[in-house]
Amino acid sequence: MAPAAASTERDRVGPHPSYIEIAKPYILQSRIQSCLNVISMSDAKEDGVRLQGVTWIDNVRRALQLPIRTFNTAVIYYHKFRLLHSENEYNWADAAAAALFTACKIEDTLKKSREILCANWNLKVGIGEHASPDDPRFENHSKLIIGLERLMLESAGFDFRNRYPQELMIKMAKAVGLDKHNEAKTVWNISVDLYRTFAPLKQTTPTLSIACVELAARLHERRAEKIVDVGVLKYSKWKTSRAEVMETMLDLLDLYTHHRTATNVGPNYSLETFINVRITLNQEAERYKIPRFTIYATESPYFTAEVTPNANGTPKPRNGIDPTSPLTPATPDTISPKQTHPPTSAIGIRGQNGTVRFMLDAARARDERAEVDKFHKTEEEEYEVEVAIEPDRKRVR
Repeated sequence: MAPAAASTERDRVGPHPSYIEIAKPYILQSRIQSCLNVISMSDAKEDGVRLQGVTWIDNVRRALQLPIRTFNTAVIYYHKFRLLHSENEYNWADAAAAALFTACKIEDTLKKSREILCANWNLKVGIGEHASPDDPRFENHSKLIIGLERLMLESAGFDFRNRYPQELMIKMAKAVGLDKHNEAKTVWNISVDLYRTFAPLKQTTPTLSIACVELAARLHERRAEKIVDVGVLKYSKWKTSRAEVMETMLDLLDLYTHHRTATNVGPNYSLETFINVRITLNQEAERYKIPRFTIYATESPYFTAEVTPNANGTPKPRNGIDPTSPLTPATPDTISPKQTHPPTSAIGIRGQNGTVRFMLDAARARDERAEVDKFHKTEEEEYEVEVAIEPDRKRVR
């Protein structure tokens, strides 16, 4: 008969082949919602924590005079961290400070954790009560921020590839002839408000830039036919689509509709202005059957799923338990925000049972997994042999 192959954890001989965590530069809405469901985060609570954290990062980076690229990177790390850790594991202000501290290192705009905490303290008190970074009150808190830095990097998969839409956005605004003193300023403020949503996790740099320019033009009552998929904003030139641009603008309009006062652009316009723009986009989406959110190829009804292990030779449990979702592993219960210890690492018990390696190239990870699996297969062969049965003999006494 043909050889039968089997591969199980208990049959493995030798050291563990290690786990592989693949970085995710783009996270679409379905996976984001799945992450929030796993950590039991309600929509209202998530909105509040997200807006508070981003506002904290924006205020402190302005006080420290950090560039916009540091703000972009910090918010991305803050979003990714929250998708893996439940709200009872950390304080949102600590997570925001750790994200900004990590971003300062990545973008080479170095600031000590004490300086970040001191800047936040000085924003809340009068001039006479301002403190210096050497103040002893920041000692324990700064150690907590440094401990959270590693978890920030793990949550992002040690992926230092970041997107900065502002540079391209300004060039597009100049190309379409927006006024630099009024309309272009609105474009810039929209790009900052964009990071109060999950759009930067989902879309490419050209898509974010085009969406900011188009929304600003619509708010200033510019004619849509002169900016939609024409000239320098041609979608085919930037490898994007109307559906992706529409999704980004609707994410922004959701923000301006429900949390107008918590944004930079919202207070400058009435609620009716945003609602009218949203109605126009909804009518266009209904007319051309444009979906609200982009979906993964695996979510298409025409896709045939192929079951593959998530690690080299073994399914990937996180924190010692099986995933509760096919998209996002479960996060363990750890500490309350009042404790002075950082939350448990997202790699959990996997780091104790085997090495966890972070990779950027998904194709390379698949090839390595297939190669390693060859050495952990137990092959068995079955043979059928006919044996003659002798007749019974009488016992001799």
